[in-house]
Amino acid sequence: MSLIKRLWNDEAGFVVSAELILIATIAVLGLIVALDTVRNAITSELSDVAGAIQDVNQSYTWSGVVGHSATVAGSSYADDTDFCDGEEDPENADDNCIAHPSAGGAITAEEDGTGVAAGNGATGNTP
Repeated sequence: MSLIKRLWNDEAGFVVSAELILIATIAVLGLIVALDTVRNAITSELSDVAGAIQDVNQSYTWSGVVGHSATVAGSSYADDTDFCDGEEDPENADDNCIAHPSAGGAITAEEDGTGVAAGNGATGNTP
């Protein structure tokens, strides 16, 4: 009987109350929003790095050499414009045609510029 009385009078336990549930819920929602912001910031920075690497021009040209008893032909290479390089990026996009999802969720066909709705393959039909 003394064990039950000690357990009844024990106040050292953790009580799950409505306040604690509310605080935990707000903390989890805050973490979700923070992780979404971190994801967008990392994507933006990596896109900037990719754009800087993409803008490096690797073209070269060297002329042939003519010597007393030998001749070497010249060579050249022209670096073409890469995909999504040299054109303006959409309003809701980072460099290199990378678009963040809008507040509503998935990227729409108008946002990604392809005209094909996300997740519908090449058909372009919306469900």
